[in-house]
Amino acid sequence: MSISHFLGLAKSVASATLLALPLIAATPSSPAPAASAAGFPDSVTQQTTTLGGKVYPYTARAGTIVLENDKGEPTCRMFFTAFTLDGAEPSTRPVTFFYNGGPGSSTIWLRMGSFAPMRVSLPDAAVSNNAPFHLVQNQYTLLDRSDLVFVDAPDTGFSRIEGAGKPSDFFGVDEDMRAFGQFVSRYLSTYDRWNSPKFLFGESYGTPRTAVLSNYLENRGVGLNGVVLLSSVLDFGLDWDTNFSPASIGGGDWAYPLYLPTEAASSWYHNSLPGPQTTLAALLPQVEQFAMNEYLNALAQGAKLSPRTYNDVVAKLHQYTGLSEQYIRSSNLRIPYWRYTTELLRNSGQTLGRYDARYTSYSLDRIADRPEFDATDSAIDAAFVGAGNYYVRQMLRYNPPIDYRPLTPVFRQWNWKHNGNLPTNTAQDLARAMTFNPGLRVFSANGYYDFATPFFATVYTLNHLNIAPQLQDNITYGFYESGHMVYLHPAALAQFHDDLERWYGQVLGH
Repeated sequence: MSISHFLGLAKSVASATLLALPLIAATPSSPAPAASAAGFPDSVTQQTTTLGGKVYPYTARAGTIVLENDKGEPTCRMFFTAFTLDGAEPSTRPVTFFYNGGPGSSTIWLRMGSFAPMRVSLPDAAVSNNAPFHLVQNQYTLLDRSDLVFVDAPDTGFSRIEGAGKPSDFFGVDEDMRAFGQFVSRYLSTYDRWNSPKFLFGESYGTPRTAVLSNYLENRGVGLNGVVLLSSVLDFGLDWDTNFSPASIGGGDWAYPLYLPTEAASSWYHNSLPGPQTTLAALLPQVEQFAMNEYLNALAQGAKLSPRTYNDVVAKLHQYTGLSEQYIRSSNLRIPYWRYTTELLRNSGQTLGRYDARYTSYSLDRIADRPEFDATDSAIDAAFVGAGNYYVRQMLRYNPPIDYRPLTPVFRQWNWKHNGNLPTNTAQDLARAMTFNPGLRVFSANGYYDFATPFFATVYTLNHLNIAPQLQDNITYGFYESGHMVYLHPAALAQFHDDLERWYGQVLGH
């Protein structure tokens, strides 16, 4: 199923955009009732990893936790993989819950690419080789800092809606929040972790999930020490597909300045900027200053914009993106990101990746204004899905007789209303959680080459939480020369790991 089809589904839902991690052919959203891991036992294996010359023995558990409705009837069986350090005291040992986004994405991407004890080895910013794929011990695992629990959302991965459950119980912002809230609570009870320091780690749609989940848990006595937001979108009112539509005339210009720094970084990466060569560190502050001042003001003036200012903005957009002045004029200073990714390298017949603009792919339609698929997807999907199935089924010995669903298309069914409101805004939930629990720390990780959740929009959102200045200091930022999945770039993964090691130490006081 093509990315254009999924984008069409996303646009059909108010305020929704496609935030799922890599898009691959998905199984139907309404499986046969018999397709379940019910009765299939958890698998527990003993393993070791070596970090800095020290051997860390750990237990790997692959299994499920059953969710129930108010009547005590089973509604869903949520699959997880947990890696817990042997010999550690549970009452002082941190535990971190990881999940990807979508909505409708499994957590195969974080499990196989980020901070688990094993990861799939891929070429950097290039198409991965075909099978066999290569798994390596992950020198960047966070197992030395925290136990790690990777959770698949309902109806993704090996998780299945069953019994009295139905899709409408889970496919929505608030419904999803309650499911993950019950999972976390039941995991803490089942494995005696109520006194452990607790962390949430969400990627993509996993970040609005984290925002609402942190507030939900805090108000139910589940105190959190910290949350990691990787590639965030918290306020969908700033999202591109919400703003870029005929209905947004006169008020839909915010996306252009918020995406511009990502465009500039991507043009810089592909050596497509005019003028003398510069560094990314020198370029981005100039672009950000221009974006939120002259550019934003020029867009706001509309038909009243003077010819002199118009020409100056055209010249600077050319300078910061590498697109021709004629193309910028024809676009009336407003270039949707998907047109940018198809236009920048059009003469070579290449398009840039949406999730990670370092990746490129060829286009069948050389005059199209939108890629037919994401170059990032085509480069990594097979390796992640193939290695992920091999790892869980053979190495962790959890091999139920059902398909692992990397992605389940749920957009037509997803309820985007949060507390009854549209567009979805979960930044307010994070603000409430941070205010309710002044000790809650936030780490915001961002890739410069990410068009799915542009980093400048994240900074803008987190700078407008309207929380006390002292609480604003509880937010730590990490910026990396990578894309949506920061861990795809080995150097960025190493930097991300080191940043989190320090952050965990600061949060935990050691």
